[in-house]
Amino acid sequence: MRYDWLIVGAGLCGAVFADRMREAGRNCLCIDRREHIGGNIYTEEKKGIQVHRYGAHIFHTSDRAVWDYVNRFAEFNGFVNSPVAIYGDELYNLPFNMNTFSKMWGIRTPAEARRMIERQKREAEEELGAASCGGSLREPANLEEQALSLVGRDVYEKLVKGYTEKQWGRSCTELPAFIIRRLPVRFTYDNNYFSDRYQGIPVGGYTQIAEKLLAGTELRLGVSYREFMGETTDTFDKVLYTGMIDEYFEYCYGELQYRSLRFEEEILEGCDNYQGNAVVNYTRREVPYTRIIEHKHFEFGTQPDTVITREYPAAWHRGDEPYYPVNDESNGRLYKKYAQLAAAEKNVLFGGRLGRYQYLDMDKVIAETLAMAERELNSSC
Repeated sequence: MRYDWLIVGAGLCGAVFADRMREAGRNCLCIDRREHIGGNIYTEEKKGIQVHRYGAHIFHTSDRAVWDYVNRFAEFNGFVNSPVAIYGDELYNLPFNMNTFSKMWGIRTPAEARRMIERQKREAEEELGAASCGGSLREPANLEEQALSLVGRDVYEKLVKGYTEKQWGRSCTELPAFIIRRLPVRFTYDNNYFSDRYQGIPVGGYTQIAEKLLAGTELRLGVSYREFMGETTDTFDKVLYTGMIDEYFEYCYGELQYRSLRFEEEILEGCDNYQGNAVVNYTRREVPYTRIIEHKHFEFGTQPDTVITREYPAAWHRGDEPYYPVNDESNGRLYKKYAQLAAAEKNVLFGGRLGRYQYLDMDKVIAETLAMAERELNSSC
């Protein structure tokens, strides 16, 4: 057959693009190397609970157009992400707010919290040392120095250091400062992790959204792009590629770096509530996982059983699942070389987290994909 578009990847970017093209009367074929649609937002039901197979996905946006768009495909509940962090036998609320500071320092007022943080920041600045010219401080040389200059030693040591080192697989003194250009600090008793106006979880999980987005689009699952192109006799006017951009170009400039994840799922029969919260972070480096997700709490479940997932950060090697682009300076330079190749590639678009080598929240993926689709449709008029 001849298709207007080959869409490589049935995740959120590919599915949104397919939906928009179908609405415009374009004929599309979507392929994915996984055996299911939805990419990393894929959910599956176990014990009556929607399980997020690839980690917690909480939808949040301040973009009303994106919110209206996703509500065409599912009803969203009122879930608000309010994770907690465990450091040894201590438990803290996230993000850093008055509940956090009250527990950490035994204080009650924003003024007390501000004074404590400012004092610890000054101490950190003294550790960094003043430059000889004009008495100004030198720029933080690594992530540890950056974090200390933003929130001081206590918050850094208990809630940033271990978690970050597990996530990236390196000491904070070996990570670039710009990874945390800022750390959100709130002087209110508000545990809402996101500040976006619209938040929630789709009732019944995310897979239904992918199914509706891809309705009317031909699907072929369990096949990689290279395998498919080597076997197919179909033809395509254009391609949307949402896989790894360096893989598309056969790593001709070398591999971009990624971080991967490993998930350990456990069904706890007869336990109706394991941890009392959807997401609990473990911030000591000695604990091998970064967080435990209890999926039923995303939809305020009352089932007699529960399902939990421990999330382990992992080094990425070719063939592993890439979750997080390592957006440091060296990888940024390498990506620019691949982006130049992509710009010169005729009739091929690159989209999504892997195609753009950039971590993107779900609402940003949707907004950028819709804009990309409109540009393509307008250019073909």
